[in-house]
Parts: sequence; C-alpha cells; structure tokens
Amino acid sequence: MFDAIIFDLDGTLIDSESVAVASGLQVFAAHGHPVDETLFHSLIGVDAEGANTILAAALGPDVPLETIRADWMATFRARMAQDGVPLRPGAAELLELLAGTGHRLAVATSSRRAGAEWKLARAGLLAHFETLVTRDCVTRAKPHPEPFLLAAERLGVTPSRCLAFEDSDIGARSASEAGMTVVQVPDVLATDGRHASLVAPDLISGARRLGLIG
Repeated sequence: MFDAIIFDLDGTLIDSESVAVASGLQVFAAHGHPVDETLFHSLIGVDAEGANTILAAALGPDVPLETIRADWMATFRARMAQDGVPLRPGAAELLELLAGTGHRLAVATSSRRAGAEWKLARAGLLAHFETLVTRDCVTRAKPHPEPFLLAAERLGVTPSRCLAFEDSDIGARSASEAGMTVVQVPDVLATDGRHASLVAPDLISGARRLGLIG
C-alpha cells in the first residue's frame, strides 16, 4: 500500500516538546522575561524563523531573542545529554518492526540539520533513515508541503505512495498537502484531525490500523 514512510521528528519520534518547554521556562525567566507554557505551545511545529516572529510579537522587539534562544538550546541539549533523549511511545519498536518490511524511511523536520542529527544519533535512531530533510534543505517550511515533497523526491517515490507520521496540525497539513496519507499522533496539543487520514493514540496503533505491522 505504501512505498515509503516519512516521520516528523520532535513530538513524533522524540518526546522533546516537554523538555523544550521546561528548558524555555527556565531560560526566559533567568533573562527577566518570564512566560507561561501557552507561548511555547504556539511554537510547536514552527521553524526557527517563525518562532522568532511569534516570540517577538509576544515579548516586544527589544528582547535579545538570539541570545535567549542560544541559552535555551544549550539548556535543552544539556538536559538531554544528562537524562538521555526521550522517545515517544512505540517509536523505537516501530522502526525496528519496519526494518524488515521493505519500506523506505525518511525524516522531514522543521529543525535545523545539526540539531536533528544530534537528537537522532543520541536516541539511536539515525541509522534507520535513508534521508533527513531539515529546515536547511527547503526554502519553505511546514505547513508548506515542500519538506515532505523533497523527502519523497529523494527517496524516488510518488508522494501518494507515502505515509507520513506527524504530531502537530502544522505538520499534518504539510504532509496532507503533499498528497500523502497522514497518521497524526497528537503530543502536547489536541487536534480535530482535519489534516489527517487517521488520528491515533500512539505510533504502534496507527501503524497497525493501516496494516504496516501485524
């Protein structure tokens, strides 16, 4: 039914959103700009440029966002280096099961390449994927379909023969508009499923319902 499976990274394979929020709350407060979780929730699925626009609108143009974001990333990485990279339920199991099915596997993420490779490598997942499409690879980030279209192009498969796993509405819209079947597994934010072919409680359930695994 599918030739390739394309995964989002943060919130889909890696349980990074909670670590990012906790790190952000700590760092923004330390810089004298305390915020609440809802601001960080508005950044889910958004690339760095879009996140800066949202943060600047919320905090004002005089806030040193580049300095704060650098501290935020350093704190985020330090937590993951200390505690390990947490995975979403079923992520490692599903990738192992798919290894013997013949499906081509890729990642399409709004993260920059260095950060995406760092997280995947530390989580022990990097070797599963033939290609990694990051924000550095595209001119238009999610929700534009370019990231998923590029992943399909690199794999040499037709988008309609691809299955995408996503957690956010922004990502699900990107994959859907690329012409792919979309399984959405919500993480921090709930969804009405408008961009998904299937909304599942976890990766394994979604894969089973579409017949990828037994």
